Amino acid sequence: MAAATDDGTSVRATVRQLFALERDVLVLSAAMFAFSLGFQMTTRFLPDYLAALGASGFVIGLFGTAGNLVGAVYPYPGGAISDRIGSRHALTLFGLLSTLGFGLWLVAPLVGTLRVAGLAIEPWVWIFVGLLLAQAWKSLGLGATFAIVKQAVPGHRLARGFASTETVRRSAFLLGFVLTGFVLFTGGGAIMPGFLWVLALAAAFGAVATAVQHVFYEASEDTVGDTFEGIEQLVADLGDLPGPLRPLLVGDTLVRFANGMVYVFFIIVVTRHLAVDVTVAGVYLAPPVFFSVLLVVEMAVALLSMVPAAAAAERVGLKPVVAAGFAVYAIFPVLLIFAPANAAVLAVLFAVSGLRFAGLPSHKALIVGPAERGAGGRVTGAYYLVRNVVVIPSGAVGGALWDFVSPEVAFTVASAVGLLGTGYFVVFGREFEAYR
Repeated sequence: MAAATDDGTSVRATVRQLFALERDVLVLSAAMFAFSLGFQMTTRFLPDYLAALGASGFVIGLFGTAGNLVGAVYPYPGGAISDRIGSRHALTLFGLLSTLGFGLWLVAPLVGTLRVAGLAIEPWVWIFVGLLLAQAWKSLGLGATFAIVKQAVPGHRLARGFASTETVRRSAFLLGFVLTGFVLFTGGGAIMPGFLWVLALAAAFGAVATAVQHVFYEASEDTVGDTFEGIEQLVADLGDLPGPLRPLLVGDTLVRFANGMVYVFFIIVVTRHLAVDVTVAGVYLAPPVFFSVLLVVEMAVALLSMVPAAAAAERVGLKPVVAAGFAVYAIFPVLLIFAPANAAVLAVLFAVSGLRFAGLPSHKALIVGPAERGAGGRVTGAYYLVRNVVVIPSGAVGGALWDFVSPEVAFTVASAVGLLGTGYFVVFGREFEAYR
């Protein structure tokens, strides 16, 4: 196995590190890039698409909960399928399903309202069905990411290794936001019909990525997709969580629950609640297009900050960097909902929001570092399963507060929960010994 040896923090070093990996890992990285591109071109804009199809605020919140549910339950069935038919065929199957999901989102408006046994099935229902398909490939994304990093870097460089793969993955996010903004702009600025072209592009990217990984991925030494040995094994894994992971899990879960309450409403706040548009150099940017610009700003800050933050963690430790990321997650909702309808203010807020991603590489290092040395790889899976299961109802909770109380209350409660999680981690969180 070729391993990257360059410890530099530049983008050039990141690229060199990635391309020092085996072909199979490179193929997975390329597929991850393509599917990340498709996901980010679509998922951040789907709430506005749902609203255009007639969905209420509570339904949009339920969509967030549905996404949380899929993210929580898919990895284990995905692993079982991978063991049954082999990783190469499993990845091809998941890629095809994801591509079909993008396609179903595309045709939902064309289906219109159907009546079955006297019940009206609104077009937005198909967005939920498409979600079950579109998330299929992503069900193995977490395992692939960890496999790439484990094979690429030594233990004391985990944060920097995760920064490398996060930089590659989030470069796809940035490109996706740029493409979506451009397509929406050329389509007149409104979410409809421009977003239909975005969905068509996402389906095309998914089809190409599926074909590439099927042809070039051999899975000769693949370890993604270990079988799940039952609830007893999960309970045992949770009991074996290394010390640093227990308070991290509690704080992380609270922060993620808070973010899940309002995440799907960020675009609704910008495009409908505040309805912010802007004219730059004589070019008018409608609210959906301006939201794509905000996402580009957010992701640009994330890309610029992740690698330096990972390097800083080697000097100050993982815990301070992770806590800072949690704090940004926590305060952003209340700042956004009470922001004035001013383009410059929103640009600054989304730039600050980009800093929350700076802590992700250190966060992953804090999880996988002690887990590898302690109870093994299954502990990492147990950590994410528990966190994701607890977070499942967050979207519905946020949607109920948004629809039946007020958007301001929903976002304020979210920030309060996030600050509680941040504070818990600051008080009780522990450092990974390799970074002391």
